[in-house]
Amino acid sequence: MTVDPAVLEELGRLRGRLPELSGSVLATADGLVVAHDSHGLEPDTLAALAAAHLALARRFAHAVSHGDLRESVVECDGGYITSYTAGPNALLTVVTSGDANLARVHLEARRCVRRLIRILALESAPQLRPEIPAQPGPPTPLARRTPMATLPNMARRRQATG
Repeated sequence: MTVDPAVLEELGRLRGRLPELSGSVLATADGLVVAHDSHGLEPDTLAALAAAHLALARRFAHAVSHGDLRESVVECDGGYITSYTAGPNALLTVVTSGDANLARVHLEARRCVRRLIRILALESAPQLRPEIPAQPGPPTPLARRTPMATLPNMARRRQATG
């Protein structure tokens, strides 16, 4: 699969704005890696776990009638794992160290998600096809043909021998 350079560039800019960032993975909702900027982290594992976590968090949000899930934060002893929905079929997961300013992480990651959604929407937009010019109809109507099964038996025999 070819990754759009604009997606990789956006993930790189996120790393530049958040020095506490250990890695980021853009994945599909079913856990396949679209793009990643993760050094020392296994992107395939992170994408699969984030997708499973997203599915569970979505069910949790609906169980308490809070509407659609937008993001989920996991706080650990060593840092944060934050996942943000990026449209209906993708998610961005960022892993940061414990000294990260979570408010700044949210601010930068949310901006990144909005840009990624625009990039992904452009990527999946249908390609424009040239219009097929209208063909003029025949000047006279086409002759009507009678199927063989509807002809009387005598007429069919004459045609067969004739």
